[in-house]
Amino acid sequence: MNWTTASDLKEQIRRLWARGDLLRPLVTGEAWVPKRLTLKSPSSAELSSQFESVRPWISTIAAVPYVRVEWREVNHRVLGAQRVPDSMWVDTVADAAAIIGKSGDLKLFAGLVALTQERQPPLLAWLAARPLAAIGLAAHWPDFLSAVAWIIENPRPGIYVRQVDIPGIHSKFIEAHKATLSELFDLVLPESAIDLNYSGVARFSDRYGFINKPVRIRFRLLDDRIGLVPDATHPDITLDSDNFSRLNLPIAQVFITENEINFLAFPYVPNAIVIFGAGYGWEALGRASWLSRCTIYYWGDIDTHGFAILDQLRRRFDHVESFLMDRETLMAHQASWGVESQQVVHDLPNLTDAERALFNELRDNRIRSGLRLEQELVGFCWVEGALLGEG
Repeated sequence: MNWTTASDLKEQIRRLWARGDLLRPLVTGEAWVPKRLTLKSPSSAELSSQFESVRPWISTIAAVPYVRVEWREVNHRVLGAQRVPDSMWVDTVADAAAIIGKSGDLKLFAGLVALTQERQPPLLAWLAARPLAAIGLAAHWPDFLSAVAWIIENPRPGIYVRQVDIPGIHSKFIEAHKATLSELFDLVLPESAIDLNYSGVARFSDRYGFINKPVRIRFRLLDDRIGLVPDATHPDITLDSDNFSRLNLPIAQVFITENEINFLAFPYVPNAIVIFGAGYGWEALGRASWLSRCTIYYWGDIDTHGFAILDQLRRRFDHVESFLMDRETLMAHQASWGVESQQVVHDLPNLTDAERALFNELRDNRIRSGLRLEQELVGFCWVEGALLGEG
């Protein structure tokens, strides 16, 4: 027997709820149209042959609360005329919400609609499009409305996000809700206040005219004769990217490493600096055009992600050379091999032939499954030997 059950009816309502179909009319003002539910009932043959099973099914299905039953008359060969459910209807949105235990959420959403209509009517479109998301944010919705009111009064404010001063709202609120606020800001701001060249959470500040926190670049002078800091020995220096881009250091070589100890312990190299790397973020470093005249070496982990980072760096500086990311180094440190849990599998077009060959061996697990050698596990005697070879 594959007849509709009470659970089946509730599941139909849940699907309507999940699509927002039950809540959206509260925003748009559309008249509620009673919903006819799909009902698979006993066939004529089943009514005749299995009426003892049909009878409890009728009782159960008719007892589902908040659902209106339309009946049809059938003649049973023994029992005579009988009533059987012909169709099932939900007549109001309140009934639909009650069936699936969402009466509280329905009331909550109606309150959000009323508050938004009062304070920021343009955002009703967002409530209609994202009703379930709105319910999830209900506790903070007044704060969202306040933030929207603030940006309308202060388009492209030219301050840091955490400088926004809205009474009763924590300074971290905007940072914590950039994705939602971006959708809301787009609904209320004129095009002149939105830089359409930027999108996504990472470019929130650029899109709406906030100041980005400065990206800092940390580096060490490997040759004290460079003289950037008088009488200092291999100074550890951090500059914001703007000032770093303005440097004009008399150097010939730049080493980039992702490991702090390797950065701090990097040995003396004439006319050189070492930079503490930024993983997959090379935009700030790319602004320092003076690096183009230097030989740049990148030292990362020997794993698929290490080569992916190298590939990205070459998009900024196509003359970058890899350092200690070769098969010889890998095989010489077999005792230190580790496991890379999630590998990069896409092709990397900016690798040399030798680098690509090793990357393919790692990606295809030809040497060992998930093989990686972390850069910090390369012996310093090996590092010094490689530097002497760079000569």
